[in-house]
Amino acid sequence: MSRDLLPGATGVLALADGTVLQGVGVGAVGEAVGEVCFNTAMSGYQEILTDPSYMAQIVTFTFPHVGNVGTNLEDLEQVSGSASTAARGAIFRDLPTRPASWRSDVDLGTWMARRGVIGLAGVDTRALTKRIREHGMPHAVIAHYADGKFDLDALIERARAWTGLVGLDLAKDASCLQPFVWEEGLWAWGEGYAKPPGRPKYEVVVVDYGVKRNILRALASIGARATVVPATTTAEEILARKPDGVLLSNGPGDPAATGEYAVPEIKKLVDSGTPVFGICLGHQMLSLALGAKTVKMEQGHHGANHPVKDLTTGKVEIVSMNHGFTVDRDTLPAPVVETHVSLFDGTNAGIALADRPVFSVQHHPEASPGPTDSLYLFDRFAGLMDRAK
Repeated sequence: MSRDLLPGATGVLALADGTVLQGVGVGAVGEAVGEVCFNTAMSGYQEILTDPSYMAQIVTFTFPHVGNVGTNLEDLEQVSGSASTAARGAIFRDLPTRPASWRSDVDLGTWMARRGVIGLAGVDTRALTKRIREHGMPHAVIAHYADGKFDLDALIERARAWTGLVGLDLAKDASCLQPFVWEEGLWAWGEGYAKPPGRPKYEVVVVDYGVKRNILRALASIGARATVVPATTTAEEILARKPDGVLLSNGPGDPAATGEYAVPEIKKLVDSGTPVFGICLGHQMLSLALGAKTVKMEQGHHGANHPVKDLTTGKVEIVSMNHGFTVDRDTLPAPVVETHVSLFDGTNAGIALADRPVFSVQHHPEASPGPTDSLYLFDRFAGLMDRAK
C-alpha cells in the first residue's frame, strides 16, 4: 500500500529484508533495483558512476562530501553501452555540494538526472556500510519521487524478487556492438589527453566486456593502437587481425556466466602464443580458462585505497579495485603462478603463466587513484609484446 514517510523525505532505499532507509532524493526520478555496495574512495565519483563494472549495483559513498568538483565530459569511464549499463543508483551522507572546479560543466545532481541515475542523500552511510560488512551486499530498490509517496511493500517485494548477480551475464549489454579503433592517450597536466601517435608500435585487440576509457588511453600511451571488439568475438576473428597482444577488459556480472561463451575463446588465444593481459573481469575469466574457479564475495572490493603486493617484485601498491567476485586462489593449477595478493584479506589479485606470455590482475592499473603505482603493468605488457615480436 502507499504510505507517507517523514516530512521532506523524497527518496528511499528498500532492502530485501524489509528495512527502509529514507532521505532526500537526488538526480533521476523513478526506481532502480540492484545490489548495494560501498566505495571508500574520497574522489572520482564521476568515474565510479560511469564504470560499467558497477552495472546493476547501487553505490554507497563512504566519503561524506560528494559533488565538489562537479562533472564534465572528459571524466566519463564508460565507452560502450547506454547509461543503464553502469551504476543504477548512488547513496550519499550529505546532499551533493555545489561544484567549485574550473573543469566542471554541470553539477552532480543535474548530471545524474540526465543519465538516469537515482540518488538518495541524508542516509547514515556509516551504519549502512557496517551492515554490508557484517551481512554482505543486500538486494534493494532505490527510489526517488518528489511527492514523497512510495509503495514500500511493493518496493520491498521487488527487492526480494530480484535474483542478483550470481549467474548473470551482463558483459554483452555493456560491450560495443561493432569494432572500433581507439588512439587517445593518458591525460597530462597542461596538455590534456595525449594525441594519437603517428605510427603505432603495437596493434592490440581489446575484448570489450565493459571496458573503461582509461584502459584504452593507457594502451595508447605505450604506443598501441587499440582495436576494440565485442565480447562475443571469436578467437579466430581476433587472431585474423594479427595483433601483437590481446587485452581482456573489465566488466560487470558473474564471470562464470560470461565465461560460458568467452572462456573457450580465451583458451584458444592462450594456446596461440599471443601475449594476453587481463584486467578485473578479464582476470577472472582468464583464470577460469586456465582451470581455476571464481566465487561471490560477501562485501566485494570497491575503493581507491587497496594495498596489493606484487609477489614478483616484493613491492606494495595502493590500487583501485571494483569487484564482487574473486578467483579462488586454492584452485589455481600449475603452471599458473600467483603474482599479486590483496593485503586487506589475502584474496588473489593477479596471476601469470610460467611458460607463456599471459598475465592478469584483479585491480585497475589504469585508474591511478592518486598514485600511479600500477601503470607499470602496461609496460610489462609491452615487454611481452616486444619479446613475442
